[in-house]
Amino acid sequence: QVQLVESGGGLVQSGGSLRLSCAASGRTVSSYSMGWFRQAPGKEREFVAGITTSARSTYYADSVKGRFTISRDNAKNTVYLQMNSLKPEDTAVYSCAAVPPGKSIYSDYAYDYWGRGTQVTVSS
Repeated sequence: QVQLVESGGGLVQSGGSLRLSCAASGRTVSSYSMGWFRQAPGKEREFVAGITTSARSTYYADSVKGRFTISRDNAKNTVYLQMNSLKPEDTAVYSCAAVPPGKSIYSDYAYDYWGRGTQVTVSS
């Protein structure tokens, strides 16, 4: 079993930055690809960013490409999401999740473990 706990969310003005962290416990996540998803009120959950086990490859939704950066520190069992140039439309609950390598990093149904999420609110 893997437990994932997100932190780093909060309220920020448009154009600001936040860094989210996802700490894993119970089992190492170094053998999993990791992803960040978000869900805004009244909307479906959407893929934000993903990173492979060795961090060799990263993937981003078009809406965040060039603004967000996903990274991981397997020694710390932690995944990060650096969010810059935030916009009001980035407001959502952000969750991290773990997916076995070889499964789709874009599809939430492929993920085995999920955190509860952290709220990010961007004011205009």
